[in-house]
Amino acid sequence: MQQRKLGRSGILVSPLAMGCWAYGGGAYWGEQSQQDVNVVVQAALDRGINFFDTAEMYNNGESERALGKALGNRRKEAVICSKISPPNAAKAREHLTASLRRLGTDYLDIYMLHWPVNFLSLQHFTQDKETLAHPPSIEEAYHQLEELKKEGLLRCIGMSNFGVKQMAEVVATGVQVDINEMPYNIVSRAIEDEIVPFCVKNDIALVASMGLQQGLLTGIYHTPGDVPPNQAHSRHFNQSRGKGASRHGEEGAEEELFRVVAFLTELSLQTGYSPAALAVAWILNKPFITAALVGSRNLSELTANISAGDIRLDRTIMDSIDEKSLPVLNKLGNSPDYYEHREKSRIF
Repeated sequence: MQQRKLGRSGILVSPLAMGCWAYGGGAYWGEQSQQDVNVVVQAALDRGINFFDTAEMYNNGESERALGKALGNRRKEAVICSKISPPNAAKAREHLTASLRRLGTDYLDIYMLHWPVNFLSLQHFTQDKETLAHPPSIEEAYHQLEELKKEGLLRCIGMSNFGVKQMAEVVATGVQVDINEMPYNIVSRAIEDEIVPFCVKNDIALVASMGLQQGLLTGIYHTPGDVPPNQAHSRHFNQSRGKGASRHGEEGAEEELFRVVAFLTELSLQTGYSPAALAVAWILNKPFITAALVGSRNLSELTANISAGDIRLDRTIMDSIDEKSLPVLNKLGNSPDYYEHREKSRIF
């Protein structure tokens, strides 16, 4: 699998990246077999996939622990990315040390702030009044990460879910930041207008998360009612779909959304590729995307996802998908925070 460079870091990663959120199991994704994780991680490495993405908050650290076990003595073949939650940014050394311990390694390849440090973002991670009243500054957070990099504890500094203004604040610190991880898929295209040009101009690699929109773009759901509530609490769906988990208060874009799903199914029959493979290939065929995160919970899912990495979609197909998904983009707008009302976005 041909590798791509992460910004100015010199680190080379596979365009298909392993999203490890489900590893370790938990309330959100349900049980996850460690044996399946072991098989998937080893098979991914065998097929040239070297990019693994996790975070300290994923299943309360169990994702990191499960990934570390699965990598075993092949750790040096992997590029590991983990993330620190915003309230912990002032204690980066302490939290990095904990992540390294869980992963069973003495360094991270990529370490990033999981969300921007702002009041709305912090509220989702902590209720500590002192932290909410006196959050760490961007300068404090990123200069700490730079110091850890100088010590060899991490190789590359990044950010996740940062908008243009927030990225500009990070760039202004003078710290070299090489990656921004953002939600991006056929029905989540908010980054295209402003965030993509900023990243291209500043040589910041864009890594797409939510590549299959939590399973929606696999084609297994045919109506909004088919989607489980914990996967239907984004702004794509009506507020009522989340069964109490939704907090965005918007009407969604369900009709437009399922037109895209139906179109992908038709395109699948025409091309012989699965809807999921088409969805991932569409991301990887975008010239501004370095890699796409895709979850693979077992070997069959991994095999299906790997096939997408070899697909080269011609201009006609790319344009047709763009056209069919444009009504979703128009309905949801340019806010890349898909879980808050667009007027209360944590990303700006």
